[in-house]
Amino acid sequence: MSEQDISSNANKRKLNTYQEARLQNFENLRKLVVDTAATLLQEEGPEAVTVRKVSQKMGCSTKIIYSLFVNKEGLAQQLYLDGCKLLANEFEGTPQAADPAQQMLNLGETFWQFGQRYSSYYKLMFGGAFLDFKPDEESMHGTVTAMRQLLTVISNAQEKGLISDQYDTESVIRIFWASLHGVIHLYFGGHLGDVQSAHTVYRQTLSLIVSSLLPDHNT
Repeated sequence: MSEQDISSNANKRKLNTYQEARLQNFENLRKLVVDTAATLLQEEGPEAVTVRKVSQKMGCSTKIIYSLFVNKEGLAQQLYLDGCKLLANEFEGTPQAADPAQQMLNLGETFWQFGQRYSSYYKLMFGGAFLDFKPDEESMHGTVTAMRQLLTVISNAQEKGLISDQYDTESVIRIFWASLHGVIHLYFGGHLGDVQSAHTVYRQTLSLIVSSLLPDHNT
């Protein structure tokens, strides 16, 4: 790097105001807290994510975390949004199929794998792991965004007349969503045996749902 480049970079750094530098430090600290909480969530489960435990792991006072997130629910909301991003990434990596029935099966399988790979996030987002946390409008929008591929394939199938018009899109999504959640919750509750047995029940349930919505397709 030349002396001119070094001087140019130094001048750019000087352009940062105190408020800009303070805001950048604030955002960096928030990210560090969320990353620490996410590590606890994945390694030890939702019950381990407390303000005190996060502060201990970071080596700071609880006051700092409260100043950033107000309370545990504020931190939970950020973790929820991070979970939505993880779910969206999983759906983005789902194998694509031209046949809507197969694509619904593919997306359903992706959702199962998300629940297994990120079980603590799943329990936070959908299992009521934080009793006092209720997703706000921004959080709920994040869930819809994560599910947009499922929304797209269902709405396209409806437009082509492949799904009966007695169901509106929202109803179809709720049927699909609730049924798959039900199997996953039963498994987490210990009611479906080991993971292989639960996965078999999940695939059978998924196949029945898709067959009922798209009766002219083999699943």
